[in-house]
Amino acid sequence: MLFPVRKVSAVPIEGRVTPAELPGPRGSGTEPRAGVARLAWRPVGGVLIVDAALLAATVTRYGYHRDELYFRMLASHPAWGYVDEPPGTPILAKAGIAVFGDNLWALRIPAMIFALAAVLMTALVARELGGGSWAQTLAAAGVSSTFLLVAGHVLLTATPDLVVWLGVILFACRALLRARPRAWLAAGVLAGAGMWNKQLIVLLLIGIGVGLILVGPRLELRSRWLWGGVAIAAVIALPNVLYQLSNSWPEVTMARTIAANKGHDDRVLFVPFQLILLGITVVPIWVAGLIRLLRDPRWREVRCLALAYPVVCVLVVVTAGQPYYTFGLLAFCYAAGCVVTERWAAGHRARWAWTWTAAAITVAAGVLFALPVFPLRSLPPAIAAADQAERDTVGWPTYVHQVALVYRALPAADRKRTTVIAENYGEAGALDRFGPADGLPQVYSGQNQLYEYGPPPGSTDLVILVGTYDLPTAFTNCTRQSTLDNGVDVDNEEQGRRVSLCRGLRQPWTVLWPRFRHYG
Repeated sequence: MLFPVRKVSAVPIEGRVTPAELPGPRGSGTEPRAGVARLAWRPVGGVLIVDAALLAATVTRYGYHRDELYFRMLASHPAWGYVDEPPGTPILAKAGIAVFGDNLWALRIPAMIFALAAVLMTALVARELGGGSWAQTLAAAGVSSTFLLVAGHVLLTATPDLVVWLGVILFACRALLRARPRAWLAAGVLAGAGMWNKQLIVLLLIGIGVGLILVGPRLELRSRWLWGGVAIAAVIALPNVLYQLSNSWPEVTMARTIAANKGHDDRVLFVPFQLILLGITVVPIWVAGLIRLLRDPRWREVRCLALAYPVVCVLVVVTAGQPYYTFGLLAFCYAAGCVVTERWAAGHRARWAWTWTAAAITVAAGVLFALPVFPLRSLPPAIAAADQAERDTVGWPTYVHQVALVYRALPAADRKRTTVIAENYGEAGALDRFGPADGLPQVYSGQNQLYEYGPPPGSTDLVILVGTYDLPTAFTNCTRQSTLDNGVDVDNEEQGRRVSLCRGLRQPWTVLWPRFRHYG
């Protein structure tokens, strides 16, 4: 046991459960345990204000992330689904642009809102588990670390998932601990809505189901409210599922491609990522929470949620998924650890000092690594190397201008029959966002969903090719015209890529275009 419980009057002796701690009769809908505290609005609100200030202050630093540029393109082509993702995040992008205009704020404000909601939900989970003001505040502060700040600064598909996973966990806690089975219906609504953004919520549902079967409470598997929640989730998710079925489930193809390209690295990095997702210094807190969830009789009813964490870990490793997929369950274990820590540190200033120092180090490291707080030309190489999300926000207008110089160097007659093809969606999204102002024609790409928006017009037989497409038999001649350089020596995916001018189509675009298709 990492954090032993002190035998004081306010804390029950290990292994014993007092009547005041027990929920009301199962299914009775009675009030929660007497030990459930009020939400600590002031300190938790203070954490939210600090998080919001940090995120707002860094909104326009550096620039768009490659995924944001892609979502912006998808937003102009509304659909029930796309080959690589459901429509949820592009819908958010479209709504943001409609409200705030075509700028970074339009994408970053939704990201901020989801991140702040996830912080609040982590505090609420700690409250559900019996945490008082200190536990709730520690939960809110500690979860405001690297991964959450990245997802709050940049609009990613993982950003709405923060709220979906933590929301389902929160309502599951209410159903199991507070004898409010109707909370399963709310969990079902969130899970169904989450399927419109990312189908990874299925991993959490599988984890909870396996946990209920193995450690109970098995009686819950007979609850009409739980199965009602499952039915609601299925109905809400049905349109996107039908889209996938009618299109041979393209996301499976996408997942297999990613696993083939990155699966080995993801498996190797899985365990280290579990240690840094919330920060090294708070690992003892979430480990203590996981252990206590599995052992403490007071939390027997939510033991299934604790078991869901290793179950989902196994599923992610087997399927070569991304290591951050477990974040929601890790935050749950951390919230439980905050409750354990509150009891362990009660009345001990030194223990609280160590605890808050660990949380402060985690938050400080998260701010430095996740947010663009350094001047771009002074970005430490170690941070640039470690934080791909930050690297992927650098240089887009510069890259587009360099492509435009190649285009403008062509004779006017040649420009009329020239098209631009980008290898990846980040390049395509940047050319779509900044290219028109630089005089560039419409851009095309064969990656993921963008393939569906081609081929280029048949009248175009000159191609400015951005990236490393290796298609020597598609054209009679290709010459390198330029090399992309962001000018600040940040080694991101685009740095050093070639810009080529290709002449002479060997076949019509309708025949050539399928050769440009690729996933990634």
